[in-house]
Amino acid sequence: MQDVAVEEVQWLLHPFIPYGKITIIQGDPGEGKTTLVLQIIARLTKGEPIVNEAAKVPVNIIYQTAEDGLSDTIKPRLLSADADCSKVLVIDDRDVPLTMRDIRLEQAIIETNAKLVVLDPIQGFLGADVDMHRANEIRPVMKHIAELAEKYQCAIILIGHMNKSGIGKSAYRGLGSIDFQAAARSVLIVGRIKEEPEIRVVCQVKSSLAPEEKSIAFKLSEENGFEWIGEYDVTADDLLSGAAKGTKKQVAMDFLENTLSNGPMAQSEIMRIAAEKGISEKTLRNAKEALKVQSKRFNNQWHWSLE
Repeated sequence: MQDVAVEEVQWLLHPFIPYGKITIIQGDPGEGKTTLVLQIIARLTKGEPIVNEAAKVPVNIIYQTAEDGLSDTIKPRLLSADADCSKVLVIDDRDVPLTMRDIRLEQAIIETNAKLVVLDPIQGFLGADVDMHRANEIRPVMKHIAELAEKYQCAIILIGHMNKSGIGKSAYRGLGSIDFQAAARSVLIVGRIKEEPEIRVVCQVKSSLAPEEKSIAFKLSEENGFEWIGEYDVTADDLLSGAAKGTKKQVAMDFLENTLSNGPMAQSEIMRIAAEKGISEKTLRNAKEALKVQSKRFNNQWHWSLE
C-alpha cells in the first residue's frame, strides 16, 4: 500500500453517481427510473446542473436500451427534457445484441469519449449464456464493466427492476445475484409515495465512496412534466413497503399554503402555530424556500406571504 497513489473521487452527481465506478438505479416497473436517467442525460448534454450543483461542460453519453423504442419512446422523452440529442449516442446492435463484455462497448467509449454509459435494463445486456442468479457468472461480468468505468473514468449506470417480494431489506430486492449490488459503488432506489403518486423518491441504499445522502424527490405530472422537489424524509425500506406516506417537509408545505391562503401573516405567529403542530423551524424554513414564500417587513415585524 505504500506505493499506491491516493486519488480523489470525481463525481457526476455527488454523492449519488461517481465517475469511474458503477451505479445501479433500481425500482419497480413504471416508477420513473428511466425518466429520471433521461432527465439527467438531458442536463449533461447541455452542461446544465442536474440538481443544485454548478454547471459543467457538456459531455457525450452512450445510452443503450433493450426495452424501449428509440424513435417512439426514448427520443421523444429526450426532446421533452430539452436534450442535445447529438450528444446521446447509441451502439447499433440490431444484428448482434450488445452485452457488457462486448468489445464494441469499449470501442464506443474510446471513440466518443463518453463520460456516462447507461445500460437499461441490466438483464438485457448480460448475454444469453449468463444466469443472473449465479454469483460465479455475474462476478466476471461486473468485474469487466467496473474495469471499463475505471479505465476511462466514465460513470456507468445500470438500471434494474426489483423482484416481487414485498418483504426483506431493500438491498436484497434487486433482481438476480446480490453480486450486482456488491460490484456497484452506489445503489439507488426509485419509488413513489403512497397517496401522492406524482411524487417519486430517489433513496440511496449503498454509498461506498461518500456518506449516504438524504433521499431526494421529483414530481411527474401531465401539467408540468418533470420537476425536482428536493430532500425527502423517506427511507428505501419505507418506500418499497408502501409505508411512505409523506414527509415532514411536505407537511410543513401544506401547513404554509393553508395558513397563508388568506393573506400575509406575521412570521412570529406562523412559527408559534407551527411549533404547536410539531413542525421544527428548520423544516418550516425549508418549506418556505420550496414554496418561494415572500418575506416583507412592516410595522417592525416580518410577514410572510405566498405572493
